[in-house]
Amino acid sequence: MILALLASCGGKQATDDVPTAAVTRGVFYVDLYEEGEIEAVNSLTISSPNISWRYGNLKIAQMVKDGDEVNAGDTLIVFDPTEVQKAIVDAESRLEISYAELEKMKAQQESELEELKADYEVTRISQEISKIRFESAVYESEVKKKEIELNLEKAVIALDNARETIENREKIQKEDIKQKELSIGQYIARLEEARSTLRQLSIVTPSPGIVIISQNWSSGNKFQVGDQCWTGQPLIQLPDLTLLKAKVNINEVDIAKISKDLPVEIKPDAFSDSLFTGKVLTVANLAVNKERTSNVKVFPSEIILNESSKNLLPGLTVSCRIIIDKIENQLFVPVEGVHQEGDKFFVFKKKGGGFVKTEVETGLTNSDYVIVTSGLDDDDRIALADPFAAEKEAAVQSKSK
Repeated sequence: MILALLASCGGKQATDDVPTAAVTRGVFYVDLYEEGEIEAVNSLTISSPNISWRYGNLKIAQMVKDGDEVNAGDTLIVFDPTEVQKAIVDAESRLEISYAELEKMKAQQESELEELKADYEVTRISQEISKIRFESAVYESEVKKKEIELNLEKAVIALDNARETIENREKIQKEDIKQKELSIGQYIARLEEARSTLRQLSIVTPSPGIVIISQNWSSGNKFQVGDQCWTGQPLIQLPDLTLLKAKVNINEVDIAKISKDLPVEIKPDAFSDSLFTGKVLTVANLAVNKERTSNVKVFPSEIILNESSKNLLPGLTVSCRIIIDKIENQLFVPVEGVHQEGDKFFVFKKKGGGFVKTEVETGLTNSDYVIVTSGLDDDDRIALADPFAAEKEAAVQSKSK
């Protein structure tokens, strides 16, 4: 861009209170600044245990504090065990009663079988006697023989009935035992389930990390002692702080400049004196609305950090300077020192005890500096504010009077 020398303001203004800056020659960086938020690349989600509906809702009884540093094996959350403990007592009681009922049933069945077997033995003896009488009735009359034969048949039938009664009773008893043992098995399963659930109500961390408590959407606040939750609900995040990334949204007008592996400088807003480095990891292929009520399109992108620090925690806001390009041996000045009138650009170059309005040609611009391709030399200084502003204001006021 070629700028004309504006001769109308070519005079000098002696002033010591106008801020100035030296013209700089060196490497010029083409960069882009974006706000981002720190996230862990890898994070462990701690969720509430999956327990049966029998035990009611999960209620938090104890919980670590948000931001606490924990080690592997530390307890994170303890849920109220009252309902589960009741279930254990109930299952143990029912199991004890069922075992007693089983023993009583076995004793009663044994007594019944003994009686049936005794009856069977009496019937068998009766049948043997009838058989002997039948075999000895050779010299009896036909009528007597017939009576003895009928008594034998009756005894045989009675013996068969007694045997069948015992067999049927044994089948019934086996089925009764099976049903009782099945019931006992169910109580054992419920007891084991309750005991297993009780162990699940204390959640320990398998790895170290910094505790980040999730938001309870029911209350709008983070989960705390006394809150209820459903099974499988995420409660705590344990990020791995050894590998971090920053998530940023690149405006659609700048996305063409951004590519993978571009170097990035990261400054945490809360620790502005700290500087970290990284590179562009991913750039989304599709744009999304920056906000629900906005039509501004952005491309979600990720920056992987080269370092980690105790000051870098997930959720921390950072300023990311993406270095798009660097150009060697360039002359550049602060952007606030370059002014524009129409399509012309100029600076106020320091000369002697004042300033001279001077035409310049400019090149690429970044957030802080603009390249000057002509109009200035290496040893020049320029004003960072209009040194004639006071005179112009006085002239305007004078004309208005």
